[in-house]
Amino acid sequence: MNNKNTGMIATIAAVVLCGCPGLFMCLFGAITATGNGSFNDAALSPSVGIALVCVALIFVLIPVVVGFITLRKKPEVAAPVGNEPTPPSAS
Repeated sequence: MNNKNTGMIATIAAVVLCGCPGLFMCLFGAITATGNGSFNDAALSPSVGIALVCVALIFVLIPVVVGFITLRKKPEVAAPVGNEPTPPSAS
């Protein structure tokens, strides 16, 4: 398994474990922040909704960062330069 496959698996796992719950949490937080959210027939404070949206944004950013770090093209390592002295110029 090479680095590209490992990066793809890590990105998909991050999307499933963080991205999807983050989107649902963002939706629930937005509904709660507008004043329409309730839990066990008790209204939730809009500050709870704002906090949920903030946490959800972090959850959504995790797969983006994981994908960027694992799937970016890394610079190639230059060939080692020999330690031979350069010949004097003939001028």
